[in-house]
Amino acid sequence: MGLAAFSVGIVNSVFVSDFALVDAATRTAAAFGNGMEGIGIPILMAAIIGKSMLESGSAQRVVRTFQSLVGRDNSEFALWGSSTVLSIPVFFDSVLFLLAPLARSMRARRGKNYVLYLIAVGAGGSAAHVFIPPTPGPLAVASEVGVDLGMTMAVGVAVAIPSATMSGLVFGHWANARMDIPLRDSMGTTTEELEERAQQSSGSLPGTFEAALPILLAVALVSSLTILNTLEPIYPSLAVVRPGVAFIGDKNVAMTIAGLTAALTYLRWSDLSRSLWEDELTEALKSGGNIAAITAMGGAFGALLAASGIGPYIADSLRGIGIGLLVTAWLIAAIVRIAQGSATAAMLTTAGIMAPLTSQLNVHPAYLVMAIGSGGIICSWYNDSGFWLMKEIGGLTQVETLKTWTALTTIISVTGIVSILVFSTIVPLA
Repeated sequence: MGLAAFSVGIVNSVFVSDFALVDAATRTAAAFGNGMEGIGIPILMAAIIGKSMLESGSAQRVVRTFQSLVGRDNSEFALWGSSTVLSIPVFFDSVLFLLAPLARSMRARRGKNYVLYLIAVGAGGSAAHVFIPPTPGPLAVASEVGVDLGMTMAVGVAVAIPSATMSGLVFGHWANARMDIPLRDSMGTTTEELEERAQQSSGSLPGTFEAALPILLAVALVSSLTILNTLEPIYPSLAVVRPGVAFIGDKNVAMTIAGLTAALTYLRWSDLSRSLWEDELTEALKSGGNIAAITAMGGAFGALLAASGIGPYIADSLRGIGIGLLVTAWLIAAIVRIAQGSATAAMLTTAGIMAPLTSQLNVHPAYLVMAIGSGGIICSWYNDSGFWLMKEIGGLTQVETLKTWTALTTIISVTGIVSILVFSTIVPLA
């Protein structure tokens, strides 16, 4: 799958662009390198964080902490919150692998609310996946557009909350009252096996602070420079700490610190030898490298399209009928997403097209990143791997997946763009 996506990206970049073949090949390589420079290390470190949190029990601890806060009678809030938070540093498919079985085991214990639990898991993770860096999509779009990552995180959280709430909790309760999906064995696991896994002793898990520390570090360090930029005009004496904050606030350094913290927790709480621990992390890096390469190639394709002048043409055409740049970005991303399936590829293609137009915005460009992400998540269906992943992990039929997963991704998209337009009008941040 990775080789095919990467190869298709190269072919598209070379032959779809409006350049001579030799020039197109050179430009593709340069654009790919620029893309990898912006996202390579953060994505590799996110892979380390995800692997380490899952294998050390840190992710399980985060879920249990949420559940203890909301109570067993409100399990959908625990799944929704856990999915949202874990999907910030952990790849979304890994979060699904972790939380969908928990949703199944909760359904087995309570005998109801399976639709609500699955939708809560899918909505929280999907919203974080397209709105909140350092997940690959918004991270790469922010890099392409040239937006401060800390501000992108802040705006992303603001947009993700209403989007995940409408799709995961409001729609989840609505759909749960109208659908009754039976619990089926799926992906080679039975309900009994999932129940046993979920009952892992709390004493064998890291503490809450240690478990959540990689997430807290990633968010705090990346946001530190944005916070300093806000406070320094008020407190000029803070200028003395700028060099240090600029260093630790760099996304590459911040994610590396968070990744090393997660890896050390994994080593401390696992019974693996040092060599086996290193082998496991190497496999995580391979997975992250695959995602980074495909993401960078998607960015290269978008950059080549932008260089051919398609962005201003589309924007001017839509502006002529009264559609602004934010809605234009949303529409382009939505069309590409529905046509080819991948949310990240749709986001990167659109970012390349829209990046040259950033100077025409009268709001903060972080809103453009959000509009692109909002369009990129719409209508996950048969050509999206996420559709089939939810179907198989959840033990759903195709029709059930369309009624739940496809619907919730569309609600995230529509709620997202509405929230973006409202927020950018009230608080333009320009």
